[in-house]
Amino acid sequence: MTQPVHASEPLRKVVVTGANGHLGRALLTALSGRPSYQTRALVRSERASRQLLGTRTDADVCVVDSLDAVRLGEALAGYDAVVHLIGILKESARSRYRDAHENSARALASAARDAGCHQVVYASILGADRRSPNPCLASKARAETLLGEPPLMTTVLRLPMVIGPDEPATLALRARARSFLVPLLGGGHSLDQPIDVRDVLAAICACLERPPESGRILELAGPEALPYRDLVRRAAALWGRRPGVVAIPVGAASIAARVAERILANPPLTPAMLDVLARDDAIDPAPACEALGVELTPLAETLQRWVGPSGGD
Repeated sequence: MTQPVHASEPLRKVVVTGANGHLGRALLTALSGRPSYQTRALVRSERASRQLLGTRTDADVCVVDSLDAVRLGEALAGYDAVVHLIGILKESARSRYRDAHENSARALASAARDAGCHQVVYASILGADRRSPNPCLASKARAETLLGEPPLMTTVLRLPMVIGPDEPATLALRARARSFLVPLLGGGHSLDQPIDVRDVLAAICACLERPPESGRILELAGPEALPYRDLVRRAAALWGRRPGVVAIPVGAASIAARVAERILANPPLTPAMLDVLARDDAIDPAPACEALGVELTPLAETLQRWVGPSGGD
């Protein structure tokens, strides 16, 4: 049942694309606790819609092809804003960067303009750059540009590894923290700056609640940048473990990824994905935090909350 809205809190009607993903489900749950929000969740299939059955939300769920601008426009009609969460880190034969990023952004931009739903919040990735040789990062940046064209008022949030319940990064980190021997790409020396999912949700909500601005790009990450091997060791300490690290040569991993990409329809690792995982994330999150009024959760608290033995309890 929808809770009553106080006169001082105008109703905000928000559409969430990619709503069946981990971040999408968390966002729907967060918005459902705010009586001033009415939400609509967009998913691509009936199977995806079933993933929302256990989500604590009263969102209206619509099955819409993310590349169908006409149907998207119908779904956006009467809504004030859209949070666009569609994206992939790994390509496969059935899921390509161009469709997941650029073509979905192009369809959404057209639909939003036609529906008069001009406020957009787009979850992008740290390192997104049209000039990047990495196809994932370049594709994400092109999607940012498509969503930033007038009359849309788009805020881009470039994000790093997100730590939260059931996030793939969380599950992988927890598994490594509980191991005795951990193989890590390049010995785990690349810098990561993980962010708590609660801080991402707070940032998205802040974007929705502030007057929209055109072409705003905010880089947001957690309060600490550290080598991934140190992140594993800090997580392992919560389990009373001290895992040893086995370095996997980057060159050998790259060759294996190229071979897997050629012979498998859905390889476990691709060269583009490998490159994203191996790059350093080390940014100053203060400007984004100041712009949005977000206070970052300490990394120790994030690890205790989501990766340690409590495991999100």
